Amino acid sequence: MKYVVVIGDGMADWKVDSLGRRTPLEAASKPHADFMAKNGVCGLAQIVSKDMYPGSDVSNISILGYDPKEYYTGRSPLEAASIGVDISPTDVAVRCNIVTIEGAIPAGTMVDYSAGHISTEESRRLLTILNAATASLGVEFFPGVSYRNLMVWRNGRESVTTVPPHDIMGKPIRDFLPSGEGSEVLVEIMKKSMEVFSNQTPEAPLTGGKKNSATSVWLWGQGKAPKMPPFEEKFGVAGSIIAAVDLIRGIGIYLGMDIVEVPGATGYIDTNFEGKGKYCLQELEKKDFVLVHVEAPDEAGHNGDAADKVKAIEDIDRHIIGPILERAKGKGDLRVLFLPDHPTPVAIRTHSNEPVPFVMYPKLKNSRDFSAARYTEDEARKTGYFVERGFDLMPIFLGLKS
Repeated sequence: MKYVVVIGDGMADWKVDSLGRRTPLEAASKPHADFMAKNGVCGLAQIVSKDMYPGSDVSNISILGYDPKEYYTGRSPLEAASIGVDISPTDVAVRCNIVTIEGAIPAGTMVDYSAGHISTEESRRLLTILNAATASLGVEFFPGVSYRNLMVWRNGRESVTTVPPHDIMGKPIRDFLPSGEGSEVLVEIMKKSMEVFSNQTPEAPLTGGKKNSATSVWLWGQGKAPKMPPFEEKFGVAGSIIAAVDLIRGIGIYLGMDIVEVPGATGYIDTNFEGKGKYCLQELEKKDFVLVHVEAPDEAGHNGDAADKVKAIEDIDRHIIGPILERAKGKGDLRVLFLPDHPTPVAIRTHSNEPVPFVMYPKLKNSRDFSAARYTEDEARKTGYFVERGFDLMPIFLGLKS
């Protein structure tokens, strides 16, 4: 048997007025996912325990079958692995967003966690200049993809408290700046970046018709390198990961998986959906497990754009779920799992921690009837199938646990 997991990041949601009091999953036309619900297994899973923040780092580790309370050490060490940055046992990796802040630090307001989805080339240019300006502070910046970059803090403090910038959109930043031991270093760097960028930023890229310039970096998600057993050693199947964002690719590297490059994969609504489906099918000829991650629904949620979220779900269904489902129906040796890692409700533009709907096809051997009329939050709830610990879902999907 072969296995494919498709993650629509942040796909679950609440009822949206502009969608006629429906969720994006309810409003989207997605015949392939609905077929899976009618003919497979549908239910809810609490991917992240309620006492943890439902970040994509924690939730994707959990989906892959690893208990975040045992293995999670922070977001940025995972991204460092993807970028190819080695961190020593005393280094702390820190996520570095390039953002738009209106006003100065600490009195300003967070306008855009992505600086208008700044280009990778422009991020690289700005971080090169910032490296020169902050060399004496014991830090080094490494470019990633678009606004998602990395800072390595030599002999840093991992216990400092930080806040993701996408959680404070439109809010004054004063109460959300880094705090605790060592925080003064991070705040100083953020202030320095604002000074440096103010002299360097050209015309910013466009997002939603607005210009959001790169005004500074925002530092968060710090941590030291984790130790996780390889996926093949834990579950007995060798795997690959298809993802545009460094976080998911880094998780795959730590788990000993191959990373598949897909041309045109952007981590945004304009990503190459068709390419991800095509490359997944190609990878199945070599591997028994492939995880396909799509960031687009989460970005739409953070932007508060319900229409874009519906479009992203429909594109996933048409270009990724559809071809994979045809492969599953044809050869009969493929099981598919489709789910979000967490809700990103457009009403609040950040993550929430309710259980998420999942769907598997075909049905599990000796499973009760957990089929549903459609793949939606409400229909999944009606089946009564609930996986209380998210990291139990993977062994269930692989047939290693009932």
